[in-house]
Amino acid sequence: MELKLGTASALGPRVWSLPDVRNLTQNRLMLHLLFWAVYVSFFGLLYGSYIDDYYTAFMVELVELPFKMALVYFNMYYLMPRYLLQKRYLEFFVYLLLLMGAIGALMQFVLLPFLIHPLFCPATCTEDNLTVFRFIKNIVNINYVVAITAVIALLKNWYSHQKAAQTLTQDKLEAELKLLKAQIHPHFLFNTLNSLYSLTLKKSDNAPEVVLKLSSLMDYMLYDANAAQVPLEKELDYIKNYIALERIRYGKRVEVQFTESGSIAGKKIAPLILLPFVENAFKHGVSTETENAWIRIDVKVTGEKLVLLVENCKCADKASANTRDMASGIGLKNLQRRLELLYEDRYELEVEDEPDSYAARLELNLLEE
Repeated sequence: MELKLGTASALGPRVWSLPDVRNLTQNRLMLHLLFWAVYVSFFGLLYGSYIDDYYTAFMVELVELPFKMALVYFNMYYLMPRYLLQKRYLEFFVYLLLLMGAIGALMQFVLLPFLIHPLFCPATCTEDNLTVFRFIKNIVNINYVVAITAVIALLKNWYSHQKAAQTLTQDKLEAELKLLKAQIHPHFLFNTLNSLYSLTLKKSDNAPEVVLKLSSLMDYMLYDANAAQVPLEKELDYIKNYIALERIRYGKRVEVQFTESGSIAGKKIAPLILLPFVENAFKHGVSTETENAWIRIDVKVTGEKLVLLVENCKCADKASANTRDMASGIGLKNLQRRLELLYEDRYELEVEDEPDSYAARLELNLLEE
């Protein structure tokens, strides 16, 4: 049964209000009717078996039902939101007991002697039915339905809070991911424009090709990379185009080896998750444009596991200093956080910083859990 206690706001305190009758949709109304039908049936059968008179038991339950319903809904939609859920416990229990006493007295001294007993059980109507003991027994009887519905309402309220907290957490993570992904665009564009600027200074004939490839890469970043997952094939093609662009810039001064093995068909990956490794290999390993520089990139796919190994030389003192600072760069800081958010315990990242080389190994479980 859906019992609406109020609405939660992620931006402020919880505000409680009486339910809008217009919100009682047919489905919700049917749930409430089903609950009361089950309640009447259960206690009618229970008391009917006790007194061996099912007709009387069911009729008594039906006559008492409006009073119990009034008590239940007043408790759920007024007393609980106003007092119990605001941690005003003493006031809640005092008002609830007074209300139960009033309903109990009405049923005991009006409903029983003037309606139930004359119509359904005149032979059993005795003075014993109007004693204080009988009054307390009726209060306990009323307490059953109040307790049941209160527990349902509290569980509903707890679930709403949990769902709201989970939604808020998820929204924060998505916002952080969008921010991290947005940081990649200007970072990558800055590096690529530096390459293009260098070529234009040299009046290189390769500058138009760089512009064309940059346009293709930006198209991928602006459109395809907006998805949560992209085909692994597209991601690798993007990296190959990036490598081709860098080869134009460095020419024969840098030896770049790219190898790919395993089946990538049907595999998907978070977009732009592999680029920072390759980008940093060029930026920190060979950016000084020294002779005999080298970069090795190996991609291996086995089942649902992807292993990326990127190695680059430390070609000069300046390059070595840059490489030592690699971990503090925006690219790898960004990457580390994205891996934590997107792959949690489904990735392993190892870094080896040797005197003459730098290697980063990333292992990803591509199977979404």
